[in-house]
Amino acid sequence: MNHHPTSSKIGHCIVCGRSFPLSKLHRAAGLRPHLYELIAEEVKDCAPDSLICDEDLARFRRRYVENLLEEERGELSSLDQKVLDSFEKGTLTVQTSTAGEGDRKSSFGERVADKVASFGGSWTFILSFIAILVIWMGVNVIGVFATPFDPYPFILLNLVLSCLAALQAPVIMMSQKRQEEKDRLRAENDYMINLRAELEIRQLHEKIDHQMAKQWERLAELQQIQIELLEKRDDARKG
Repeated sequence: MNHHPTSSKIGHCIVCGRSFPLSKLHRAAGLRPHLYELIAEEVKDCAPDSLICDEDLARFRRRYVENLLEEERGELSSLDQKVLDSFEKGTLTVQTSTAGEGDRKSSFGERVADKVASFGGSWTFILSFIAILVIWMGVNVIGVFATPFDPYPFILLNLVLSCLAALQAPVIMMSQKRQEEKDRLRAENDYMINLRAELEIRQLHEKIDHQMAKQWERLAELQQIQIELLEKRDDARKG
């Protein structure tokens, strides 16, 4: 069996001092300047050739991002802390934030309230209710029965309508409260997803800028070497 030569080598993390394979360590010189400065402030022995493990690097990245958010927004909210936790652990933000919330099943009363509110705001309810009112008043006005059970001015009908309105209003409010709770959770999830995307884009921009700066340095070095070689060749020809 062939073993990768890099994976068999062991290095030590400058922060925690533990030993790791080189594949799980990062050179401090390859980090972004601001992140390197943050690590150097805490670890005095940190040098460009120092190695840092994934766990400590994630912790410093989280602290760096947290400092940026505090400078822009002031005190961080609980939602910001959840996003930073998921950013540090590399997990999905929404899955982490809604764990245990989406698993809660609606109670029987909540399901009934939702169905009553849904039916009460439909044309089926409106047309059915109008038909019942017309039949009720028609039966008592025309005199289908020998003695009308609710003669004009329909006192019993008014009582029924009042009781129906008194019961329907709190049921609709219960359903609206549940909908507001769902909308609040959805808005919180959208906020955390947007914040996580913003942090990821910022990190990508910083990585690209850092790589571009290093490439420009290498190009400048190559250009300087080429100039020196041309100067030496000219001197050799003149000599």
